[in-house]
Amino acid sequence: MTLTATEYSLLQRLPKAELHVHLDGSLRPATLAELAFARGVALPVRDTAALGDYMRVDDARNLEDYLARFEITLSVMQDAEALERIAHELVIDSAEDGVRYVEVRWCPALNVRGGLSLDEVVSAVHRGLRRGERETGTVAHSIVCALRNLGAAHGQEMAELAVAHRSLGVVAFDLAGGEAGNPARDYADAFAHARRHDLAVTVHAGEGAGAESIREAVHLCGADRIGHGTRLAEDASLLAYVRDRRIALEVCPTSNVQTRVAPTFAEHPIKAQREAGVLVTLNTDNRLMSGVTLTEEYARCADHLGFGVDDLAALSLAAFSAAFLPYPEREALRAAAERDMVPVLRELQAIAEEAQGIPS
Repeated sequence: MTLTATEYSLLQRLPKAELHVHLDGSLRPATLAELAFARGVALPVRDTAALGDYMRVDDARNLEDYLARFEITLSVMQDAEALERIAHELVIDSAEDGVRYVEVRWCPALNVRGGLSLDEVVSAVHRGLRRGERETGTVAHSIVCALRNLGAAHGQEMAELAVAHRSLGVVAFDLAGGEAGNPARDYADAFAHARRHDLAVTVHAGEGAGAESIREAVHLCGADRIGHGTRLAEDASLLAYVRDRRIALEVCPTSNVQTRVAPTFAEHPIKAQREAGVLVTLNTDNRLMSGVTLTEEYARCADHLGFGVDDLAALSLAAFSAAFLPYPEREALRAAAERDMVPVLRELQAIAEEAQGIPS
């Protein structure tokens, strides 16, 4: 089915949480253009609308192709003013999309080319997140990423950075980047450092490599959540382990289609994962590169996978339940979302029943 404008508007009002969104993949096209102009950075195209189209990665052959376009956004993310602005705008945009809780992730090591220290990078991003939170009420925290292609010493540095800035709202440590040839086991010590300091752990896995990558993330890195996990079904025993221990998947369907790990949205394994009892959350990955909002991800699940009102509500609540927050805060956010979504779900259900000819 295709959602009407009214249904889409209601979905936008649905209280949501986003657990997997990259700062350097979620700039506004206009902001990218303005920052580039002010800093003398050349862009492939100048027109804002054309730039948005150019940055949407529809031509990738694999994950590595998809990641290549990040060099463009990173070129304008090398000073504190730009980092604070981008983080602030991401919270604003998330709030306008019905997101009440967001975890923004990025690798600070990529933002020091202009002379900033790692501490200054983290502080700038968190000033932006806090400002957005104050203005919107959307709770915003962050996840520090290490990159698979930069080596174990880099991973240790990022893990120590994440632990050191917990007071600023860093809630987890992550490993991102191309999986092929860069196994998570090389970063086991970095993850051990994070866990020893009681910091949550998530790992990109099962996106650019198979289920063995997820196995390493879970058993060698101690992942509390898995970024993507698209190929989990390749290992039935591991799927049962992930399901039984409620290790949440941060699923990003549109991005997975772009990186060719899923042939089409309709063939994405998120539906089968939910039917298997896996704890699944829905996310954008990169609002700019994937050209998508979280509401659009929900709408596409309805359009292409036949998710009904109850399915969409369950996806939303699962994300609140899997948030890297202290238990009382997490439960309070989830309870508020569950209460506030009731009138939205009632309206969506009424529209669905009317379409089916069911009398009210």
